Amino acid sequence: MENNIKDKVVIITGASSGMGEAAAKYLATLGATVVLGARRADRIERLAKDIQDTGGKALAVTADVTNLEQVKKLVDATVKQFGRVDVILNNAGIMPLSPMDRINVEEWNVMIDVNIKGVLNGIAAVLPYMKEQKSGQIINTSSVAGHKIFSGSAVYSATKFAVRALTEGLRMEVKPYNIRTMIVCPGAVKTELLDHISEVDIQQANKDYVGDVGISPDSFARVVAFAISQPQDVDINEVIFRPTAQEL
Repeated sequence: MENNIKDKVVIITGASSGMGEAAAKYLATLGATVVLGARRADRIERLAKDIQDTGGKALAVTADVTNLEQVKKLVDATVKQFGRVDVILNNAGIMPLSPMDRINVEEWNVMIDVNIKGVLNGIAAVLPYMKEQKSGQIINTSSVAGHKIFSGSAVYSATKFAVRALTEGLRMEVKPYNIRTMIVCPGAVKTELLDHISEVDIQQANKDYVGDVGISPDSFARVVAFAISQPQDVDINEVIFRPTAQEL
């Protein structure tokens, strides 16, 4: 694994915490150059310094994935500094779960902007470079909720179903350019994602559940590393991972 990941340039959105942070740390230990994108500049700058202090290579670039120009600047800065981009991990996402009859329209719109448009912006920013290189890998984070709907997840699940559809369509279109795509579908993982839930009863129920069965973000990091480490002629379309106690 180390030889295939070493020296690869990997952009990670949503890198300031949770699964994105775990992926950045782990890939850096395997020799990848990681470019950290997120809105919280202080968090990614501190993470980049921590990685550099332990001998890794990292660059922090503040970017809001809902803003295409900021995402383009993230990708442009990567190519300017390192000469190319080998992988983008479109990982930024939010999960303000709520029953639809509570009519949290603003939260619905933010989920659409971050979870769907954010992925599209990442694709739009990186694709011209990868087409020119005739190589690259686009990894998009969906969710088990992109396969199974549960109470309170209708809009969130819709965004994650959309990520799956977009990634599969992209996979068919970019094969001629030697670009690979993959969807990662995590189940219950212990991250800050539950903090986005504004409905107190829904938040508590989910915190109780994830507290009981949730797994570490390190599991996500290992899945991403596995995908990146595969030879160019191996195409993994989708990986679903979850706690053994969680049913799909």
